[in-house]
Amino acid sequence: MTLELFLDLHSQPCRAVYIFAKKENIPFEYKKVDLASGQQYREEFGQISIVRKVPVLKDGDFILTESIAILMYLAEKFGTSDHWYPSDLQKKARVNEYLSWQHKAVRESGSKIFWFRAMVPILTGAPVEQERMDSAVEDLSSSLTVFEEKFLQKRSFITGQDISLADLVALVELMQPVGTGFDVFEGRPVLSAWRDRVKREIGESLFDEAHQVLMNAHALPQVLKDNGMLDFLKPRLKKLFN
Repeated sequence: MTLELFLDLHSQPCRAVYIFAKKENIPFEYKKVDLASGQQYREEFGQISIVRKVPVLKDGDFILTESIAILMYLAEKFGTSDHWYPSDLQKKARVNEYLSWQHKAVRESGSKIFWFRAMVPILTGAPVEQERMDSAVEDLSSSLTVFEEKFLQKRSFITGQDISLADLVALVELMQPVGTGFDVFEGRPVLSAWRDRVKREIGESLFDEAHQVLMNAHALPQVLKDNGMLDFLKPRLKKLFN
């Protein structure tokens, strides 16, 4: 039975899973879950995952949620190139360390900037208060400094000379605010050089393919208006950011 991946490439964890599977030639059936139309809330998807979030992996009767768990499952099941999730104990620990840290650091602040710039104004009818935006930018800047000084240092990649799942997850997360026109790499030559190395290792065409939807995030407001999701999302957004 063909492996199924339920994805929406607006989502950074979905992009990480998609890129990894494509790069390692893992056979899968791409099941698009259109988050902008609320497909994740429909009964059909609820039967796949009670969590109602993407990505989701379905391998026969086995269903797995959470992108990090999915990436590790794919690496181990398909015996992917060792550099992604190294067999070396200390290199693997470095990957696990970054993946454990990033949730409340790069991911949290980068996602907040994306929502503040791309979604909040169209859902509330007003821009985010400058103080809240400045706070989110400051949090991201602090996380980027930690990333450069602790996780990257003078290495080419997080574990050394080879790309790993940690680098992949890091870059797709950093691209999220970039999709709104916020350049997180500006004034950071070390970070920019690392980004370029990661893109080359992934393959620029695959990287651009996976990020094409995100780079058109400016179209989301009209999509939400057309499909009637604006009113549905407003109370959820207030709960998230009040």
